[in-house]
Amino acid sequence: MDTATSSTWAPTAFAALVAFLSGSLPFALWAGRLCLRRDVREVGDGNPGATNAYRAGGPLLGISVLLLDVTKGVLPIVLARDALGLSGVSLALVAALTVAGAAFSPFLGFRGGKALAVLLGTWIGLTLWTIPLVAVVAIVVAVLLIEPDGWAVAIALAAMLAGVVLWERDTAMLVALLLQSAIVLWKHRADLAQAPHRRRQRAPGPGRAEPAP
Repeated sequence: MDTATSSTWAPTAFAALVAFLSGSLPFALWAGRLCLRRDVREVGDGNPGATNAYRAGGPLLGISVLLLDVTKGVLPIVLARDALGLSGVSLALVAALTVAGAAFSPFLGFRGGKALAVLLGTWIGLTLWTIPLVAVVAIVVAVLLIEPDGWAVAIALAAMLAGVVLWERDTAMLVALLLQSAIVLWKHRADLAQAPHRRRQRAPGPGRAEPAP
């Protein structure tokens, strides 16, 4: 192995390890146990993420976990690119492994979360606001219109892919997003096994009047 190859391999391996471990940190689970003395996987869909932290502990806990999950996506990118000088395929590997760590966390017996916040964090690190803005707008609109939620996620990923192709025009970034998308879609495979349909309006709860015509 020549010196140039060795000098690239070592920081890439280090950054890849940090990325996977960073992504795997189960902040929702830890926050639930610390603040609520309960497992957030006992509520909602059983996912160890910010949504169930919100359901279990309210807005403050949910938002705190969301910010932590986004941050654990941002930091490996900053380390790899800005501190270690990685780019191209090496940086794409770091981005993909951060999401893989969230989805298959060794702290949770390799049964992690759905990795959406972490994916968003990696793209904040890679592009600051461009692709994350596309993702947020697409998923908000899609969630309002269709269900199950996995199909909304698929639409958001497709919008992100279009954004990378149109604006970033970087093959390594495209590879990173394709790898990440494969992981995230696998985590949503139960939703995707169902046919998508228009989201139904929720019926008013007990004691809530129907809106006036």
